[in-house]
Amino acid sequence: MADSRARLERDGDLGVLVIDDPPLNLFGREMVADILAALDEAEGARALLIRAEGDYFTGGADVNVFDGLSEADAESFVADLMAITHRIEDLPFPTLASVHGLCLTAGLELSLACDMIWASESAQFGLVEAVVGLTPLMGGTQRMAERAGPARARQFVMSAGLYDAATLDRWNVLNRVLPDGDLEAKSLRFAKRLAAGPTKAHVATKRIVRAYLEHGVRGADERTAAIGAPLFETDDLQGAVSSFLTEGPGKAKFTGR
Repeated sequence: MADSRARLERDGDLGVLVIDDPPLNLFGREMVADILAALDEAEGARALLIRAEGDYFTGGADVNVFDGLSEADAESFVADLMAITHRIEDLPFPTLASVHGLCLTAGLELSLACDMIWASESAQFGLVEAVVGLTPLMGGTQRMAERAGPARARQFVMSAGLYDAATLDRWNVLNRVLPDGDLEAKSLRFAKRLAAGPTKAHVATKRIVRAYLEHGVRGADERTAAIGAPLFETDDLQGAVSSFLTEGPGKAKFTGR
């Protein structure tokens, strides 16, 4: 819809979730609903890029939502927020967040749900809910701990501070930091590369990483055969093996099947 605060665009096999509610791209009830609706339209894509229009990725949550919110209403709102996180993490293809400018609270948590985060050099990040007596409610704390470790996660959230891209890169929260002028084109190019890849193999990679996080190295080892063996019957693997044997490496074209 024309007045949606978030929309899904398609670029071939790539889905692009665009946040677009200037000037701050704040996360209120309408934004949450629009993101969920956009994710409904992502079926059939082979990768997802998340980006934002304007000078900021997002100024974070719309604090007006919190004014007078009852505990029961808060639980409902948090359930919707967490639904976004889980929907993105469970997508059957790779996901990349492309972050510029300011990226606070729910917008950062949205990014942390992605498989990878690329950022511009001038980007600034924060889970600053403590300034209104709150803690992150969209899974940001635990996902910061997953990437940066528990001590860093406590510091990041409790300080309610802004952290630059270089710091989060050093903490292993970000996958790549790019000059401001390069972020949009290079993240789009990489997302298209993901979309053109062996989608089922990428999903298997996601599942093995998740198995490691939930069960440790040996636990992931125990699940690797069950996750990886079905790939041998996919069109992509069979076609790529044939291409490798007849034409050499790097010539295969993948269809996601």
